[in-house]
Amino acid sequence: MTNSLYSRLGGYDGIAMFATNVVLSARKDELLGRFWTNRGEDRNARELQLLIDFFVKETGGQMYYKGRNMALSHKGMGITEADWARFLEIAGNVAGEMGVGPDEGGQVMGFFDSLKDDIVAA
Repeated sequence: MTNSLYSRLGGYDGIAMFATNVVLSARKDELLGRFWTNRGEDRNARELQLLIDFFVKETGGQMYYKGRNMALSHKGMGITEADWARFLEIAGNVAGEMGVGPDEGGQVMGFFDSLKDDIVAA
């Protein structure tokens, strides 16, 4: 029996670290940082926790995600193809720095790809 992606990514702690590092890198990024401009730390912390909860649930962990769906969460943000490509680059870099293996990394990128149509503005 194979372990879930959740387990192979290090469980809750590994996923929380991944999500936190991606968000921190994106917030500092010249292109993506605009999405966090003029937002309070409480809102940022809440959204990070929702992201962690979502990733945990979607990778096979036992977590109840109580946030909105991806389309509603990103509606009106004006996320472009360039934003999406930069996000994927950051996520890939963070995964590499954390030692995520190629199989798991491929699954994570495939998961992100499945969300693209709900996140990137048409």
